[in-house]
Amino acid sequence: MIRTLIVDDEPAHVEGLVRHIRWAELGYEPPLSAESGEAALAVLERERVDVLVTDVSMPGMTGIELLARCRSEYPHLQQMEALIVSGYDEFEFVHEAIHLGAKGYVLKPVKPAEIEEKLAAIRDSIDKRSRIEREIGDLKEKVNMSLAALRERFVQELADGRIHSEELLISWSRLLDIPGTVRHLSLVVFGCDRLHHAAFEDARERIALGAGFAQAVKLSLSDCAGVFVGQTGTDEVAALLLDPAPSERAKLEKQLPFVQDVVWEQFGSTVTIGITRPCREWKEVPLLYKEAQHMMAKSRLIGYGQTVRFTRFEESEFVDFRLREEYIPAIVKRLESGETAEAADLLHRAFDLMLAHESVSLSFVQAFAMGLVSELTRKLKPGREEDGGFDILMWQRLIDCTSVTEIREAVWECANRFIRIDRKKKEALQHHLVHQVAQHIREHIRDNVTVKQLAELYHINASYLSVLFKKETGRTISDFVQDVRISKAKELLRDPAVKVYEVAERVGFQSPAYFAYLFKKTTGYTPQEFRDYRYEE
Repeated sequence: MIRTLIVDDEPAHVEGLVRHIRWAELGYEPPLSAESGEAALAVLERERVDVLVTDVSMPGMTGIELLARCRSEYPHLQQMEALIVSGYDEFEFVHEAIHLGAKGYVLKPVKPAEIEEKLAAIRDSIDKRSRIEREIGDLKEKVNMSLAALRERFVQELADGRIHSEELLISWSRLLDIPGTVRHLSLVVFGCDRLHHAAFEDARERIALGAGFAQAVKLSLSDCAGVFVGQTGTDEVAALLLDPAPSERAKLEKQLPFVQDVVWEQFGSTVTIGITRPCREWKEVPLLYKEAQHMMAKSRLIGYGQTVRFTRFEESEFVDFRLREEYIPAIVKRLESGETAEAADLLHRAFDLMLAHESVSLSFVQAFAMGLVSELTRKLKPGREEDGGFDILMWQRLIDCTSVTEIREAVWECANRFIRIDRKKKEALQHHLVHQVAQHIREHIRDNVTVKQLAELYHINASYLSVLFKKETGRTISDFVQDVRISKAKELLRDPAVKVYEVAERVGFQSPAYFAYLFKKTTGYTPQEFRDYRYEE
């Protein structure tokens, strides 16, 4: 059963909850109790507690402070549910309670029916979490899937590059009984052309055709040993070959036209097939998959239903494609986001990729470098004096280069120049934006402006604004708002003619009680104590 701790400095309130709530009928044990936050922490250290029911207003430690300490200092209480009881119907108290994970906020005088409704909802939440944990545990124990389904999932994750660690690969190898050492890995990718080039208005027809196509491929290859088959898209199926014997390889080759014939007969669609080069490293399989997709896309420009194989010529074209469509955009993106080390790593990998091919020429490397320089200079906003003619000078320097080493150095010099100019431009814009936001907060401190409203006002993503503000000022927006409020409140409290409740209103607090609570939490003094003893500071 569920165990509850009631915390309230008034024994009569505790007794009322103990006597008038139908604890047993709700699935709860008789509750524990404590008369202060400090006493509650002592109980929580020695007893298992599933639900905390606490009053907000108590001498010493408040209920919200108690819950905050439970969340921050006691790891075993992170899943504990909380129900807050308060005499204050104020947004700030509710907001802070919810921020700390409270599942309910009940106002005094307490109605037993309302408390029972909240406790029943909490019980259902606890039961649901326990059920999920049990079922996930059972699933982890069994992995109750067929071998074919497991193989399909393995092919999907391998092709997509989601098997990104040696530990995960070893785990899959054990699950599927794959040998530790593999001498031959290759892919055969089947594409349903009708699904590829036609957009069906009927979703049911599209799903049915995709499922039928996938099943036709799987059945056609079902007697080929060392072949794992998985559907990698609605219009696509990939077959992974693991150390196939020559006879098994020949058998699979014979099945390729059979698959094309069957799919045409059954579904009226041609099938384009891409056969990759072999490799020996698992980490290369995602690249094989991309190579196959590139080959198939190019062959479809000529006609559908072809079977294409990866050749030296295909390899050169794919390298060029990767450099243009993958490496250059990725390098520019990393440079724009300030990820200099990652950009440098990508640049060196691009050069290594080109130099890995014996047939690559100096002009090929120069063409890649010029493409990257063009993209960088395009990003540097034309019309600036410091950038004028820089691209022309760089192109001339690249043309004059007589070795790959010189080209690499010239490109990295261009990249560093881009970093410096772009960083200065961004820092200036960010500094100006944060200054505007901070000024707006100061001028509208009584309006309770939210981060979302600020983001909309300055046409920026709310999460990005929060990160930017913290980076520029060292404080979160909410901390800055609180500091401005408290600072303004101190200024107003120095004027005896301004009432404390008027101070609270002028600095944006809806409740004088919450203002007093937060002011003391921040300064160590109540507003009146500050006015009486500290106003001269």
